[in-house]
Amino acid sequence: MKKASKNSKVRVHFNPDNVDIIVDKGENLLQAAIAAGVHIHASCGGKGVCGTCKVVIEKGEVESARTDRVSEAEYQQGIRQACQCQILSDLTVYVPVESRLEKAVLSQESKMTSSVLATGWRFKPPLSKLYVELSPPTLTDNAGDLTRLLRGLKQRFALSDLSVDFPVVRKLGKVLRDSDWKVTVTTLVTAAKPRTKAWRRPRIIDIEPGDTREIHYALAFDIGTTTVCGQLLDLNRGKVLAESIDYNGQISYGEDVITRIAYCQKAGGLKKLQQAVVATINGTIDEMVTRSRVPVETIGHIMLAGNTTMTQLLLGLDPRYIRLTPYTPVANFFPPVEAASLGIKVGEHVQVFAFPAVASYVGGDIVAGVIGAGLHQRKALTFFMDIGTNGEIVIGNSEWMVTASCSAGPAFEGGGIKHGIVASNGAIEDFSIDPNSLEPTIGTIGQVKPKGICGSGLINIIAGLLEAGLINQKGKFNPDLPTKRIRPGDDGYEYVLSWATETQTGKDIVITEVDIDNLIRAKGAIYAGCQTLSASVGVNCADFEQVIIAGAFGSHIDIERSITIGLLPDLPVDRFVFVGNGSLLGARLTSFSRDLLDDARRVAQMMTNIELSESIDFMNNYIAALFLPHTNASEFPAVSKRLAQKAGKKTKQGSAN
Repeated sequence: MKKASKNSKVRVHFNPDNVDIIVDKGENLLQAAIAAGVHIHASCGGKGVCGTCKVVIEKGEVESARTDRVSEAEYQQGIRQACQCQILSDLTVYVPVESRLEKAVLSQESKMTSSVLATGWRFKPPLSKLYVELSPPTLTDNAGDLTRLLRGLKQRFALSDLSVDFPVVRKLGKVLRDSDWKVTVTTLVTAAKPRTKAWRRPRIIDIEPGDTREIHYALAFDIGTTTVCGQLLDLNRGKVLAESIDYNGQISYGEDVITRIAYCQKAGGLKKLQQAVVATINGTIDEMVTRSRVPVETIGHIMLAGNTTMTQLLLGLDPRYIRLTPYTPVANFFPPVEAASLGIKVGEHVQVFAFPAVASYVGGDIVAGVIGAGLHQRKALTFFMDIGTNGEIVIGNSEWMVTASCSAGPAFEGGGIKHGIVASNGAIEDFSIDPNSLEPTIGTIGQVKPKGICGSGLINIIAGLLEAGLINQKGKFNPDLPTKRIRPGDDGYEYVLSWATETQTGKDIVITEVDIDNLIRAKGAIYAGCQTLSASVGVNCADFEQVIIAGAFGSHIDIERSITIGLLPDLPVDRFVFVGNGSLLGARLTSFSRDLLDDARRVAQMMTNIELSESIDFMNNYIAALFLPHTNASEFPAVSKRLAQKAGKKTKQGSAN
């Protein structure tokens, strides 16, 4: 085997992106793709155990041992795992469709409207612009420039006890004189502690010549594990001027927070992940200011929400203790930080406010979602859920809240599924089956040929197979049914959703018994969390007066089919409400309202976190939930009745035949 040397440069060309990059000989191919801005799936963060980063080496040489994720036939065809390749020469690399992260579908997600359920808040942004005209100094009134400014603000706006950032002082004298003592002052108010005025002291963070009150903008961000969503806000009119969404640049280092926390322990790992998400943020800012024609230097504030790990990674804080007992974050409440110090390309005066975290696995994104959904304003018993890898849930009302993270795993985002992919063009999302021929009808995102199965599609497929009697309540196929689509596979029996000639990949797309088992485990964790959290406060899932579903994934699921498999409680459909991207909604609303900014701190403090990983009750509930929909039929009375009726109907049809 040839030994890679780093004493020369090589060129790598990526298709179909048509992107070139020059790297050192011996560089890792996945790292080269990241540097080139080519998004490749890498669920395991480059450990070589997931097989999602497969590429085709069309020209050139790499050093790469074959793992069990690449078959001998694939290896002979030039297929390699990008994370396992060292580059030996100039390369031409083709990234096949199933390995690509495509941005096109994200634009559809950004157009999803979020339901503003929060009520009673005043439009009064934390960031304010104040125009003041000052009298110039004289021999009889030669007070210092700062004293003159503060005096003028007190006289004009009754503001006192202001603090002043030093960069304002540094440029104060020149700005005042260049503008003939007519200036606009930007002040920032941070959250007040509950029942006090502490933290309410306004800060002067910028001063500009003339009257610039009409130029008043801010940014709101949801920093997700998979995507980064941003909005450019007009703080005068309370409007969204532009929005942008992109894959979080960290995704090439691992799809979930645990993988990324582990990556941080490598030399330079934390810095790489921090720079990756900042690069994504800067890219979305560029896109928004270009589209809206708003100069980036006129942006005055950034409000962001993310889970605890994403927030710490962005702030450059080591997250290692999040995953170690007793699971502690660096901080629950983060002081404002200068955006420029993080590498975010905005004015030096711009401050970043990160939503407070409740616990290691219940972060600011959930606090923001609760604020946007107005759960803290409701007397009705409400169940709030953000379905994803972490599966955060909240139960409560305006007087109390309990919360937990259910650690559902990556199945809802296509992870751990043989043909699972993130929601992108070609992902199977709709599924129905003919009860007589047992032939499927599928629908894909973008209405194109299928290339895999996304999380919402997985739910629909398994619910459809269960209702049609192709699988039993343990998730096992009935091989005696008259259809060639059920066949033995490497992972037990499987059902062919699309034949190779019908797909983008040129391979059969199947759902396997292992896939179904992974989905059962994921939905079981969510429902067991719901049961355990409910019991901790003396209620049942059937008592919920409203269920609020947040998150992009949650907005795509079918309520009835999610109830059928036992993911959601068996309640009337009209009790369910979709709120969309609750994290981004909360970040936007708090940019518009000091009241809601105060509420964010209060909500984070009133939430009681229940650590499910240490709960015997959770484990018992989890084991009971490893069934479709549940081992206890009384938990899902309507579903159990419907399945029994369908089974009885088929028995009668079989007898008649």
